[in-house]
Amino acid sequence: MIATQAYLPGLALALVGGLSGCEMTLGEGADKAPGFAPEYLGIETRLLDDDLVGFLVAMKGARTKADVADYAKCAAAQYALIRGYGFARHVRTKVEESDGIWRGDAVYTVSAALPQGLLTLDAEVVVENCKDDAIPTV
Repeated sequence: MIATQAYLPGLALALVGGLSGCEMTLGEGADKAPGFAPEYLGIETRLLDDDLVGFLVAMKGARTKADVADYAKCAAAQYALIRGYGFARHVRTKVEESDGIWRGDAVYTVSAALPQGLLTLDAEVVVENCKDDAIPTV
């Protein structure tokens, strides 16, 4: 029985390790999936208040609303860096599609210090990820 107890935790660790390896493999290159050829149509930036910024983005070929939100997130991160800030916090994003054109209307706060909240962005990290995923920024 002692051998069985020692074996089961090892098996559980092996299974967990195997699953986490699968997750990383599945996540890598997800934006480079066959058939995904987005066309980024532009970004409009609107200063709403001292630290509150709106981004209007448009694109063709989005798979879901998340692709449009990612485009806006890339714009927000680059904007934060341009303004000399290191962070942004997502406030809201609205997405709609009409005649094959996806439009996003996103609002972010920008700040020098890490803002409170769950939806915060380290602008430098996000911009690097956007470059890797070939998503344009401001």
